[in-house]
Amino acid sequence: MSDIDIHTTAGKLADLSERLDAAVHAGSERAIEKQRAKGKLTARERVDQLLDEGSFVELDELARHRSTNFEMQDNRPYGDGVVTGYGTIAGRQVCVFSQDFTVFGGSLGEVFGEKIVKVMDLAMKTGCPLIGINDSGGARIQEGVVALGLYAEIFRRNVHASGVIPQISLILGPCAGGAVYSPAITDFTVMVDKTSHMFITGPDVIKTVTGEDVTMEDLGGAHTHNTKSGNAHYLAGDEPDAIDFVKALLSYLPQNNLEDPPAYVEGAAHLAVNDTDLSLDRLIPDSPNQPYDMHTVIESVLDDAEFLEVQALFAPNIVVGFGRVEGHSVGVVANQPLQLAGTLDIDASEKAARFVRTCDAFNLPVLTFVDVPGFLPGTDQEWNGIIRRGAKLIYAYAEATVPLITVITRKAYGGAYDVMGSKHLGADMNVAWPTAQIAVMGAQGAVNILYRAELAAAQDPQQLRAELVRDYEDTLANPYLAAERGYVDAVIAPHETRSEVVRSLRLLRNKRETLPPKKHGNIPL
Repeated sequence: MSDIDIHTTAGKLADLSERLDAAVHAGSERAIEKQRAKGKLTARERVDQLLDEGSFVELDELARHRSTNFEMQDNRPYGDGVVTGYGTIAGRQVCVFSQDFTVFGGSLGEVFGEKIVKVMDLAMKTGCPLIGINDSGGARIQEGVVALGLYAEIFRRNVHASGVIPQISLILGPCAGGAVYSPAITDFTVMVDKTSHMFITGPDVIKTVTGEDVTMEDLGGAHTHNTKSGNAHYLAGDEPDAIDFVKALLSYLPQNNLEDPPAYVEGAAHLAVNDTDLSLDRLIPDSPNQPYDMHTVIESVLDDAEFLEVQALFAPNIVVGFGRVEGHSVGVVANQPLQLAGTLDIDASEKAARFVRTCDAFNLPVLTFVDVPGFLPGTDQEWNGIIRRGAKLIYAYAEATVPLITVITRKAYGGAYDVMGSKHLGADMNVAWPTAQIAVMGAQGAVNILYRAELAAAQDPQQLRAELVRDYEDTLANPYLAAERGYVDAVIAPHETRSEVVRSLRLLRNKRETLPPKKHGNIPL
């Protein structure tokens, strides 16, 4: 501390200014240079980029650790390695914490943890989103079990906040050991290619215990968690890209579960058929085995064809993300015929189930586009629990009370028809295109089972099979039996899809539905 007379008002003000300046410059120049060399921003720079200019209000700027272990009392920087506070994004209130790798490697100690807990409690009390910027070496070893205790305090608050306020985790550096469980509980996790890493145990421990030789990037890099584990929801090219994604994501979400998402309404949509609508009439190939891109259908319905896809690189056989219809936020779930023919497997089921539950928690209607030939067959799927894990998608749709609208574009076979937002699970409006094939199974498989003996005895089994397949398709593989029973509310021309969705959402905007009273359900985890 400089030579200031703290017994005068001017001295006290000068002392405060010096302390605040010390807090802002808590990290050493060398540490900051190392941070920048990795293409990383500092903790405060990240907050400044995330929040509206001049809106950040810092909390606990002068907090310092109290540990005396290993001569820690000789090094007590202000802020203790994490920046916490609140501000606005596009004028909407948010709470934020940003871990500072330039101070104690961003390691979590008692005061560090207390600061995060405090801002989490504030977010819950004020009902605003919480954004956590993670860049930490893990628990502060010098503080022992106290650090572990604070991790658990954070986890408990993540759980209590789940479904109440949006929680978003930005992984902008290392996030290892117990620290990974906070992002795992939050709603969305964003990682940056080459600089973000998440894992329970690092490469050295794995090498010692299992003998596996793996790099940090392959083990827990951003690409790994976006493509293999599904732990991440977006792969950013750099930190500004990651921050921009978070801003876009928040624009679709409400402040909390008691509010509706923000609406950007400029009057009712013009429902006249346009060229984009008419192009849908030519989208479905004549051959049921030929794929097409479901993004075309999704974008035709959404305002300005703007679709913010989530988990785009994980389980690409199902597509999930956000858009707007008449300025109101919606969630989209769609089978993707371009990937694994749009079948449902373990990863796709869990990806879609979590997304539907997120939409339901935060009052976003769910639009479902169906072209699903069934669940992916195979011993790998069965032994790894496709029954239990596929049931999560059933559970998610059946418990959802937000508006549910389903459009069947082509295949809807077997149990997968039920699972994908069917009327039987509680969907409000179900429509089908005339190209829809709603049946127990595809024509080829059905004919092989129903006419096995006849085909075996036929002089020309190929011709007979073709005739039987066409007869089956004419009789059963169409939308009209379902329409007769009210399982779909209408069969519509593809070009009518946008106007049908718009009218349905207008109708359902005031939907009110409650579930039987209970503490909570027992989703098949």
